[in-house]
Amino acid sequence: MSRRQARERALQVLYQTDVGGADLAGAFRYMDEEFGAIRDEDKFVQRLVCGTIENMAPIDKVIAVVSKEWHINRMARVDRNIMRLALYEILYCMDIPNNVSVNEAVELGKIYGGEDSGRFINGILGKVIENPGAYLQEQDNTFRVVDTT
Repeated sequence: MSRRQARERALQVLYQTDVGGADLAGAFRYMDEEFGAIRDEDKFVQRLVCGTIENMAPIDKVIAVVSKEWHINRMARVDRNIMRLALYEILYCMDIPNNVSVNEAVELGKIYGGEDSGRFINGILGKVIENPGAYLQEQDNTFRVVDTT
């Protein structure tokens, strides 16, 4: 399994937990049963999913700050989860280049999202990668969102 496929699996698990309220273990189990177990990149998928979920509140605040006119609950669920996944990579995974995270997210948007998903995702993520550190500040070993407006 390539990293792109791993990101697709991570997106599918995140989507299940977001839309269907599936528990994490159940979502992973369902994906393994339906599409086959993950082999080479299983730790990467788990890292992405668990990291995104653990940091969901600050990630969602970043989306809200950058998207100004779009309330996060009004966004297409797939777009929202693609951005969450990519923002986890951008803000918390220093070993993954930001441009890779953005490109992969845009491609996922084109595959799984609507007609304008790729552009919408690129716009939000592009703004964040201009200065990722401007959006999060560490405070008491946790991160809080800084309103850059």
